Parts: sequence; structure tokens; C-alpha cells
Amino acid sequence: MAEDITAIVTSLGFPSFEAFLALLFLVLAVIAVIVVVSSLRPVLSMYPYTYPNARVRARKGRLFTEKQFSEIIESQNIEEVKNYLRGFPEYAKYIDKYPIEKALNTQLAETYDLLARITPDNSKDAFAFLLRKWDIENIKSLIIAKEVGLNSEETLDLVVPFGEISDRLDTLVDAENVREVINSLEGTDYAQILEDALPAYQETGMLLPLEASLDKYLLINLLRTVATPEDDNTSLLHNYVGNIVDVNNIKIIIRAKADGLKFDDIEPYIISDGYQIREWKLKDLMESEDVAGVISGLEGTDYASSLSEALAEYTESGSISTLEAALDNHVNKTATKISLKNQFGIGPMIGFLNRKEREIKNLKIIVRGKREEGFSQSMIKEMLV
Repeated sequence: MAEDITAIVTSLGFPSFEAFLALLFLVLAVIAVIVVVSSLRPVLSMYPYTYPNARVRARKGRLFTEKQFSEIIESQNIEEVKNYLRGFPEYAKYIDKYPIEKALNTQLAETYDLLARITPDNSKDAFAFLLRKWDIENIKSLIIAKEVGLNSEETLDLVVPFGEISDRLDTLVDAENVREVINSLEGTDYAQILEDALPAYQETGMLLPLEASLDKYLLINLLRTVATPEDDNTSLLHNYVGNIVDVNNIKIIIRAKADGLKFDDIEPYIISDGYQIREWKLKDLMESEDVAGVISGLEGTDYASSLSEALAEYTESGSISTLEAALDNHVNKTATKISLKNQFGIGPMIGFLNRKEREIKNLKIIVRGKREEGFSQSMIKEMLV
């Protein structure tokens, strides 16, 4: 029997039976290594998120519940809302320091800053660029303030102390006009972006070209940071960011069609390389005759069903806020799905950030409802997102 096996091995070109066994063991060892590495890869990709997710889950447990929102809505005025928020450390430290809206924005900006600092290296660029949202918001607040003639103190109440240009805010709030704001941003990416959009602002007298150019810069670069996913975590981050970009494009096109604008009016503000909606599809949407045509043109994408359901209400009311709310809800659902699908990787970070944004948005809705006359508790509750 042994001689027969040796003969077979020799006929296969091996010099001896021992040489055959050595090769066999080597092959089995390689297979074992491949199996072990394949098994460990998902674990290794989750490990960097262990600490960030522990930090996030601790904060997630402090997000307001539906019952707590009901209690805040029952407040009689803004001072009672502020008293309620003083009971929560993350809000208490800002409530008496800033006007209520700035306090809420600062708490949200602090959340962005935290995530940018603790996120693992493979997603750090994306979260760092997400933090630049506060540069964009601050610059928008500055140019609006200068356009309407607010003084330095009034302007300071509008900006939040986070972002890459936070150390320039004292200088920026003292600017006399939009031109001086742009000059004070010299040395940043934002100066050239605004400089390029300045002629359109001067020609139309509208701030839209300046604001839209800033939004476009943020989203293009945010999409670039997730353009080449390395694993499941970065692929899901690409999915989330991509949906944000698509929704921004759709909102711009819908608003433009509601105002009767044409392709040439819309095209400068569109991010041509979207996620689900590629450049050729964007061109088709921009050439649509009306809002209904845009929604019809989205057939086959994830956005179509949400917008189709909201179209009837838009047709009845004529308000695009219904359609924008449907698109925002789509992004919220995307974040929720990711957080449930990827509970040990990037999912909790995306889910928490999205829920925190909604919490702040709802608190602002309540504040507005308490400040303005004519909003009952039931009306405020219906407005929550």
C-alpha cells in the first residue's frame, strides 16, 4: 500500500513522499491563515470604533425622549424652556452664556467637534470636514448680518465658537460689510470661493450665490473624503454622505422649479457627481418643466417613493416645505438603517449625530413656537421632525 502511494506521488513529479507531505502541509497552513484572517477582518475593522462608540452610547442615552419633548412643549414661555434645559449639563453650560438659539447651535457644534476628535483614522477626514459645517454656518451668518446692518454685538450672537475659523470670529464680527468679511477670510479656502461668487452677488443683490457656493464647496469635499471606501464602515459612511449630497441637489432643483427657473439658473449650484443621481440624470431633472416632472424623473431611485407620497400635499398647499421634509426624513431613515445594520462599527456614530441634529432642530421649533403668537401646543407637536 505504501509503495503504491509512493509510486503515485512520484508519478506526479515529486522526488519523494516526504516532499509531497511538506507541500501538503504548506498548502494547509496557507489555507488556515486565509481562514483566520478572513474571520478576524470584521473584528479588526470594528476594534477602532470600540472607544468612540462607548462615548457615543453614553451620550445617546441622554437624548430627549418623546415624553421629555412633551414636557418641554408644555412650557408656558421661553424662560421655562431654558429652565428645563438647565437641568441637563450639556445644555446648562451654554444656556446662560448665549442667546437660546446660539446655545442650541453651540451644543450641536460641540457634538460635531467631539466626533471629529474621536473617530478612527479611516473616517477622520470625513468627520473633520463635517465639522467645517460650522465654518459655513458662521460665514453665512456673518454675511447676512452685514447685509442687514447688524452691529458687532448683534453679529456675535449669531456665530458659534467652533470650526477652523473660530479664532477669527472676533475680527470677522467687526467687519463693516460683506467685502470686509471676505477680506478677513484671506488665507482660508473660503476667501477664494466667495471671491468667485462675488460678481453674481453684486449683479443680483442676492446673497444666494455666496451661500450656495459655500454649501457646494462643503458637500463636494465631503463627498471626496468618502469617495474610495476601504471597508464596510467607510462604505456606509459613503452611503450616508452620498444621500445628503443627493438630497441637497434635489432640494435645489425643486425650489428652482417652484420658482420657474431654468437649467442655466440652476446648474451653477448643483454638485454634478452625486451618489445615486449621476450627472446625466441631474441634467434631466434640471430640464424638467415643473416640480411634478422632477419627482417623476426620480423614478427608480430611493427618493421617488418619499416624494411621490408628499406630492399630493404639495399640490394642495403649494409649499415645497412638505417635499423638503420628505427628503430630510429619507436621510433620517438612512441614518437609522445604518445604525442598526452596523452596531459595532460606524453605525452608532452616524445614528447619534443624525438624532442629535433632530433634537436641536426640534428644540428650535419649540423655541420659535413659544416666541411667536398663534402656536398652540398641538401645533408645535405636529411641527416636530
